[in-house]
Amino acid sequence: MKKLLIFCLLLIANCQLASAQCAMCRSTVESTLSDGRYVNGSGLNTGILYMLATPYLAVAVVGYLWWRSSRRARDKRLAISRQVRGAMN
Repeated sequence: MKKLLIFCLLLIANCQLASAQCAMCRSTVESTLSDGRYVNGSGLNTGILYMLATPYLAVAVVGYLWWRSSRRARDKRLAISRQVRGAMN
Protein backbone atom coordinates (compact mmCIF):
# COMPACT_ATOMS: atom_id res chain seq x y z
CA MET A 1 0.00 0.00 0.00
CA LYS A 2 2.86 2.33 0.83
CA LYS A 3 4.51 1.67 -2.54
CA LEU A 4 1.25 2.47 -4.32
CA LEU A 5 0.92 5.75 -2.45
CA ILE A 6 4.50 6.74 -3.30
CA PHE A 7 3.93 5.78 -6.94
CA CYS A 8 0.75 7.90 -7.11
CA LEU A 9 2.47 10.89 -5.52
CA LEU A 10 5.38 10.64 -7.97
CA LEU A 11 2.95 10.33 -10.85
CA ILE A 12 1.07 13.45 -9.74
CA ALA A 13 4.31 15.37 -9.17
CA ASN A 14 5.48 14.54 -12.71
CA CYS A 15 2.50 16.18 -14.45
CA GLN A 16 3.20 18.37 -17.47
CA LEU A 17 1.21 21.43 -18.45
CA ALA A 18 -0.52 20.98 -21.80
CA SER A 19 -2.37 24.23 -22.36
CA ALA A 20 -0.80 24.91 -25.78
CA GLN A 21 -3.40 22.81 -27.56
CA CYS A 22 -6.22 24.91 -26.21
CA ALA A 23 -4.73 28.06 -27.68
CA MET A 24 -4.29 26.34 -31.03
CA CYS A 25 -7.88 25.12 -31.07
CA ARG A 26 -9.13 28.55 -30.07
CA SER A 27 -7.21 30.28 -32.86
CA THR A 28 -8.53 27.74 -35.38
CA VAL A 29 -12.11 28.30 -34.31
CA GLU A 30 -11.70 32.09 -34.28
CA SER A 31 -10.21 32.10 -37.77
CA THR A 32 -13.01 29.96 -39.21
CA LEU A 33 -15.66 32.03 -37.49
CA SER A 34 -14.22 35.23 -38.93
CA ASP A 35 -14.52 33.72 -42.42
CA GLY A 36 -18.21 33.08 -41.83
CA ARG A 37 -18.02 29.29 -41.89
CA TYR A 38 -18.23 27.01 -38.91
CA VAL A 39 -16.90 23.70 -40.26
CA ASN A 40 -13.86 23.30 -37.99
CA GLY A 41 -15.73 24.49 -34.92
CA SER A 42 -18.40 21.82 -35.29
CA GLY A 43 -15.68 19.20 -35.78
CA LEU A 44 -13.99 20.35 -32.58
CA ASN A 45 -17.30 20.20 -30.73
CA THR A 46 -17.83 16.64 -31.97
CA GLY A 47 -14.36 15.67 -30.77
CA ILE A 48 -15.04 17.18 -27.37
CA LEU A 49 -18.30 15.23 -27.11
CA TYR A 50 -16.49 11.99 -27.97
CA MET A 51 -13.89 12.67 -25.29
CA LEU A 52 -16.68 13.49 -22.83
CA ALA A 53 -18.70 10.35 -23.57
CA THR A 54 -15.83 7.84 -23.55
CA PRO A 55 -15.31 7.58 -19.75
CA TYR A 56 -19.06 7.29 -19.14
CA LEU A 57 -19.32 4.57 -21.76
CA ALA A 58 -16.40 2.67 -20.22
CA VAL A 59 -17.98 2.85 -16.74
CA ALA A 60 -21.33 1.73 -18.16
CA VAL A 61 -19.76 -1.30 -19.89
CA VAL A 62 -17.89 -2.33 -16.73
CA GLY A 63 -21.07 -1.88 -14.68
CA TYR A 64 -23.11 -3.98 -17.10
CA LEU A 65 -20.51 -6.76 -17.14
CA TRP A 66 -20.37 -6.73 -13.34
CA TRP A 67 -24.16 -6.84 -13.07
CA ARG A 68 -24.39 -9.71 -15.57
CA SER A 69 -21.70 -11.69 -13.74
CA SER A 70 -23.36 -11.21 -10.35
CA ARG A 71 -26.74 -12.15 -11.79
CA ARG A 72 -25.37 -15.38 -13.26
CA ALA A 73 -23.70 -16.22 -9.95
CA ARG A 74 -26.97 -15.56 -8.11
CA ASP A 75 -28.89 -17.77 -10.55
CA LYS A 76 -26.38 -20.58 -9.99
CA ARG A 77 -26.73 -20.24 -6.21
CA LEU A 78 -30.53 -20.35 -6.50
CA ALA A 79 -30.40 -23.43 -8.72
CA ILE A 80 -28.13 -25.22 -6.26
CA SER A 81 -30.36 -24.29 -3.31
CA ARG A 82 -33.42 -25.60 -5.20
CA GLN A 83 -31.61 -28.88 -5.87
CA VAL A 84 -30.65 -29.18 -2.20
CA ARG A 85 -34.23 -28.48 -1.09
CA GLY A 86 -35.54 -31.02 -3.59
CA ALA A 87 -33.10 -33.65 -2.37
CA MET A 88 -34.05 -33.07 1.27
CA ASN A 89 -37.79 -33.38 0.68
